[in-house]
Amino acid sequence: MHILLLHGPNLNLLGTREPSIYGDMTQTQLVDQVRQAAESYAMEFSFVQSNHEGVLIDTLQQTTADVVIFNPAAYTHTSIALMDTIRAIKVPVIEVHLSDLSTRERYRQFSYIKDASVASFMGNHLQSYLDALQYIKENLT
Repeated sequence: MHILLLHGPNLNLLGTREPSIYGDMTQTQLVDQVRQAAESYAMEFSFVQSNHEGVLIDTLQQTTADVVIFNPAAYTHTSIALMDTIRAIKVPVIEVHLSDLSTRERYRQFSYIKDASVASFMGNHLQSYLDALQYIKENLT
């Protein structure tokens, strides 16, 4: 099974961007932890991060992965285009977030991505990603 971890805008700034909300782990550290966990489940792993919505859309449309773990970041709350893409592709997408959207600013509490995804995990920093991998192992393999 091949897992694609897809990151949206500003996640490349993890570790320095609002660590009180997003934690002090860098994107590289987070991706390495998720990669190790995926490999422990005998899953292949790839990673893409972009600050550009079109690149994220193209990546989703062109993926050969079996499952996508997707943190769309701020596009969660604004991108009907990403929602439409997730609905259009045959690959299951799992939404993840480091923080708990339900406790954030009002404009961050709505997700266009959630209803198009097969599952959503949030609010537990790295553990949200590990929970997504566990979901894949238990439900999608």
